[in-house]
Amino acid sequence: MADTRRQLRSGTVVLGGMGLLAAALTACSSEPDKRCVDRDSYNLAKGYRVVADKNCKSTKVSVNGSWYYGGKKKSGWVDGGSFVKPSKGSGGSGGSHSGVDRGGFGSGKGSSGG
Repeated sequence: MADTRRQLRSGTVVLGGMGLLAAALTACSSEPDKRCVDRDSYNLAKGYRVVADKNCKSTKVSVNGSWYYGGKKKSGWVDGGSFVKPSKGSGGSGGSHSGVDRGGFGSGKGSSGG
């Protein structure tokens, strides 16, 4: 009985360690989630229209293309991200991260009393 319990415990540690490794690798990705969008296509309900990457890499295109970081893509449109590239330490994909520091504990902002 003790051998079975010990075996289960070691298996749990291995699986937990793999999850931590996967989370760490995801958070340290070198390139943030980005999409090329048409800046002039904003729609309040949909966001920005996603266009081909060539529209963000060349100046000889008819679309006002810009890189859009984060956000959620749905049916060729993306919303909830930012045109500001997240800093390397912010985690990259960030979902609703908009590149804005809103303060809070440990942000280094605020008064020191007195």
